[in-house]
Amino acid sequence: MGMTTDIRNDDFKYFMQDASSVYLGAKFSYAEMLGQEMVNFKYKSIVEHYILKDTDPETTLESQLYYMTADQFSYRTYTQLKARIKVSMLVQKRKLFGGTKTLYENKVLKLDELVGMNLARKKQCGMVIQELILSKLALMAFSV
Repeated sequence: MGMTTDIRNDDFKYFMQDASSVYLGAKFSYAEMLGQEMVNFKYKSIVEHYILKDTDPETTLESQLYYMTADQFSYRTYTQLKARIKVSMLVQKRKLFGGTKTLYENKVLKLDELVGMNLARKKQCGMVIQELILSKLALMAFSV
């Protein structure tokens, strides 16, 4: 039996880092991420010890972040990691000569902003979770 891959989602399964942050594509499931060599060992350890306490390994970052609530242990863990989330949302833009147009705009939200937004509002603005951004300093200071 061969494995099937969803090419559309593979472009959103990535791990990148720069001098101050770590970036994870939101289409990764935790199980896939834990199997990736490219993903930072410290983050994988945090996932295994803390995030998976209240999360199924087959859950994607996108799904977890979209439906996350403030009473979840994973919320407290990501708060400690100074998580920010890159989202795409529908916004109304005024045209120069009157009228409006609706288009998607990328924004980076703090975790508490995202979790504070109710599900109806997220659906209304067509929110799509694109990326999880973690502070390298917070990741380094996190004790596993």
